Amino acid sequence: MLNLFFWKKSKDSLIVLYIMAFFLALAGALPAYIQSSFIETFAGLSAVNWFFIIANVISIGAIIFFPRIIKKLGNYLTTGIVSLLFLISFAGLGFSTKPILIFLFFVLMQIALNLIWINMDIFVKNFSKTSSTGRIRTIYFTVINFAWIISPTISAWLVNLYGYSGAFLGAAFLIFPFLLIFVIKGAKIDEKHSYKVSFIKSLKEMYRSHNLRGAFWLAMLLNVFFNAVVVFIPIYLNRVIGLSWTDLGLIFSIMLIPFLFVEIPAGFIADKYIGEKEMFALGYVIMIICLCLFAVITSTNIWLWATLLFFSRIGAALVEAMRESYFFKNVSNREVDKINIFRTAIPFGYLIGSLISLVILIFLPISYIFLATAIFICSAFPFLAIMKDTK
Repeated sequence: MLNLFFWKKSKDSLIVLYIMAFFLALAGALPAYIQSSFIETFAGLSAVNWFFIIANVISIGAIIFFPRIIKKLGNYLTTGIVSLLFLISFAGLGFSTKPILIFLFFVLMQIALNLIWINMDIFVKNFSKTSSTGRIRTIYFTVINFAWIISPTISAWLVNLYGYSGAFLGAAFLIFPFLLIFVIKGAKIDEKHSYKVSFIKSLKEMYRSHNLRGAFWLAMLLNVFFNAVVVFIPIYLNRVIGLSWTDLGLIFSIMLIPFLFVEIPAGFIADKYIGEKEMFALGYVIMIICLCLFAVITSTNIWLWATLLFFSRIGAALVEAMRESYFFKNVSNREVDKINIFRTAIPFGYLIGSLISLVILIFLPISYIFLATAIFICSAFPFLAIMKDTK
């Protein structure tokens, strides 16, 4: 009976977390594919990289410091504070017209975006057993990715009607249902822990572990890929290829469908049969091939681009699912510092991707960003060779 009680509590809590994650992801996704074009309109193409470089450097520092705040205030209170900062950043971007204010609110948005998902990671880990981690994490990410699938169409519609500010204000509006559910149900999903907070010790432990070091590098490479395709594909397709935002909204929604159907089966297979390494490798091979094709195709056929981008996200979905499954099988929910270090892979990936893009744009056209990213991502395979599979 006691096991049944805890199983029901975990199931109910996970459902609440899935609903919260949907609204949070929808809010974060609305401006994702328009933010680089938004920055370019008032600051130029070269400034896009600097916005992301500065925002991600500050985000890395915030993530490193974040465990101390969680230990002092608890995960529940810090989630509330960060979600309010997220709301303020969206509203600020929606209403601001001065470049300096837009820059400051953009940096705040990137910091809040990185931190809020760490809060959610801890909540989800509270109700995840090691034997079911792959399934729970991939269901969680499938819910998140469903929000990402519908967001480009909504975002394109808002931009066409109200300009870029419409997407940011729409994102601000979507934070409210997240906050409402959090206020009503948040206390029930919060588990009190004496969190382990020792950044240097955790960093050394992760570095000494082939598995955790490899998981971090592979997660970082996924975000180098996302930097290229989320930041520069919209600019490339809109400004260079000449596709409209209406076309891009359709293309991006089709592109994201694999995240809805690939991750749950991949998590189940990783838990039950082959582990993660093989699917990691397959995902990276697909991503590398697609990036090379991005660099050479100049067609204006929207269905060709939709198909190519669709296949690129099959690879990304496999890697994302395996990233979550593999890492969270190797840490506990009390190891907040390790979770935080792992989540620095997101801004680190965007930072490295932005630096690659910055160098490329000095000498070469924008299309070469995709080729350079493909070459860099090949570094995944030496790390995969030394990691121990979970099966």
